[in-house]
Amino acid sequence: MTAIQYGRCFGGIFVREVLRFVNQYGRFFAALVRPLVWLFIFAAGFRYVLGVSRIEPYDTYVLYEVYITPGLIGMIQLFNGMQSSLSMVYDREMGSMRTLMVSPFPRWYLLTSKLLASVLVSILQVFAYLLVASAVFKLRIPLVGYFAVLPVLVLTGMMLGSIGLLLSSVIRQLENFAGVMNFVIFPMFFASSALNPLYRIRESSVPLFYVCAWNPFTHAVQLISYALQGKFNPFSARALDFSIQEPSVLQSLIVVVACLIVFLAGAIYGYDPSRGIIARRGGPGGAV
Repeated sequence: MTAIQYGRCFGGIFVREVLRFVNQYGRFFAALVRPLVWLFIFAAGFRYVLGVSRIEPYDTYVLYEVYITPGLIGMIQLFNGMQSSLSMVYDREMGSMRTLMVSPFPRWYLLTSKLLASVLVSILQVFAYLLVASAVFKLRIPLVGYFAVLPVLVLTGMMLGSIGLLLSSVIRQLENFAGVMNFVIFPMFFASSALNPLYRIRESSVPLFYVCAWNPFTHAVQLISYALQGKFNPFSARALDFSIQEPSVLQSLIVVVACLIVFLAGAIYGYDPSRGIIARRGGPGGAV
């Protein structure tokens, strides 16, 4: 296999993801409206009550809608990753996954390409959300933040999407996966620093603080917040200070990369026809 052939393979998978996204208008509007509704409700009701004092990566007191924006971006990526994995379960039930999996390309490459393609689609949703939020809610983000956040969105999207990919290798039926999504998405979102900084959570409940601190979604949100403020520098002196109230950019980067490796490796193993979960079901077509 040559590099051109690998590129064509990824291009085909990416075009398929884009066409599926374009043809599903409801998916785009749901991904856009969901965080905007959250932003509207919390920005209107809590912007002066729940403003956040000076914590990293912010230099001063920030309004609540500014603080929750990285968390809402993470929510977009989390929902998109789960919906993309839901389509994997659907393809397995319909038998169309067999066509993809029997190709001569390595299985790890096919799964990683599928994951990366869905992440690139989610980035389009994120920037559409930022555009509307900036126009309607006067959300101000430094220009450098729009460029700095791009590689971070790829990394966090891959990590969050690999969770859904791992679940799709374990769950057999479409209905079961749709139910499990709610037990994964909402605990990850609410038990994190997406809506409240960790120091406030620690003041109210120490056990909940440790749950939030070990939640991978918390660290994905932290990376996004650092990048949006143009402060994504994992080797700065501040990043090496592990005593600050919120996780440093280096801490969050280590956690996100480690989780990505573990979840993606588990998904690749699960889709291995000789050793993984798929082997117990008679192949990638979904036979039980």
